[in-house]
Amino acid sequence: MSRLGKKPITIPEGVDVKIENGRVEVKGPKGELSRVFKDAILLKKTELGIELSPRKNNAEDTALWGTYASHIKNMIKGVVDGFSKKLIIEGVGFKSQVKEEKLVLSLGFSHPIEMDIPKGIQITSEKNNIEVSGIDKELVGQTAASIRAFKKPEPYKGKGIRYEDEVIRRKAGKKAAGTV
Repeated sequence: MSRLGKKPITIPEGVDVKIENGRVEVKGPKGELSRVFKDAILLKKTELGIELSPRKNNAEDTALWGTYASHIKNMIKGVVDGFSKKLIIEGVGFKSQVKEEKLVLSLGFSHPIEMDIPKGIQITSEKNNIEVSGIDKELVGQTAASIRAFKKPEPYKGKGIRYEDEVIRRKAGKKAAGTV
């Protein structure tokens, strides 16, 4: 039994949720999101909010029950508050800037890296900080991960792109050979 799926999902004021044939559309002050769900989970809109229940009591459907509840909660939170991830660039000469619809990164390679900014994502760049924000949690996380993948932080000096709250475990470098 899913603890998340059992509880009805409350719909805040200013948010409109429409459920038709397994498709959930959420409209709010920041925008609108839609997603198609399998028909293994029954979705109902009631006075309490959105209620979910599995059609069959098998392992696959009960696993989807909590997952779908989390997806719908994230959609509602996204159209009300939005999501953001912050990245920090560390390294001498490493920098980032936003030009038109592209993020341009200078990461010590022989050429700058240009990345197209996906629709629905806003990227701001100040000094060595990049902020990725939007209403779709999945898209924000994927965009931040693909930016980080260009130059992952290395364990000796910590150079590279890391998340703001990420801790890089440092390794000791070479020891002096002749010390006694």
